[in-house]
Amino acid sequence: MGKKVFVGVDGCKAGWFAVFLEEENENGCRWKIELFPEFSCLVDFLKNDYGQADPLVLIDIPIGLKTGGDGERLSDTGARSVLKARKSSIFPVPCREAIYEETYEKASEVNERLTGKRISKQAWNIVPKIRDVDSFLIKNENFREKVREVGPEICFQSFAGFPMKYPKKKVEGFLERKEVLANFCAFSDEVLRYALLKYRRKDLAKDDILDAFAAALTAKMGSIYGFTCVPYKPETDIKGLKIQMVYCECTEIRSRVSTKSNVKTNKSKKKR
Repeated sequence: MGKKVFVGVDGCKAGWFAVFLEEENENGCRWKIELFPEFSCLVDFLKNDYGQADPLVLIDIPIGLKTGGDGERLSDTGARSVLKARKSSIFPVPCREAIYEETYEKASEVNERLTGKRISKQAWNIVPKIRDVDSFLIKNENFREKVREVGPEICFQSFAGFPMKYPKKKVEGFLERKEVLANFCAFSDEVLRYALLKYRRKDLAKDDILDAFAAALTAKMGSIYGFTCVPYKPETDIKGLKIQMVYCECTEIRSRVSTKSNVKTNKSKKKR
């Protein structure tokens, strides 16, 4: 088994934005960022740049699709229960029959006929990306355990110990998520600055960078402290894809971060 590489992926206007974190060594944790037009290009990059490394990819996109009449994905209903205050960030995923329709009107008609619900424009906007990952995993069974679904808002909540107060598109929301990441990773601001300089906002939004980094950090922490799965026992769709979200509770890590913060505060008081 090769060295571990942890990858966080979020969809953006230009395709997929990914943050790569290697296992820590005497030189610390090495990182890379890249933008890919298709998910298969990301996998090719992994093979070419990381060779025999063992990847864990956490991606913010629905993996595993229910067929019409089978009800909503338990991963989505479970994620909303975890998030509570920010549960609106988890929207209903169209059924498999609707996902591969060519137009919004037709897909929404099919979804309503089979599930009783039409498709939101927000959900339809990410359908091409759902298809991209879905078709790749159907054809590449060896990657199914290496690519897992994640919800960035759950990641941020787990890091902070409480739900984010502001929507991520607002300035306040961006800043609070940025601060949460900085508390857990010394080089998170460096990654953010580099990504903002390397890519244009019309291709990559600021919140996409934070979401991908949160997913990468979750992959790295989860490999050490373990993952919480929603639901605990995954559903499996008709194509054999696992329907389950993962995140890291981060309770032990938050305790360490809080202790360090208190030490710094006490030292500051003594200096005064």
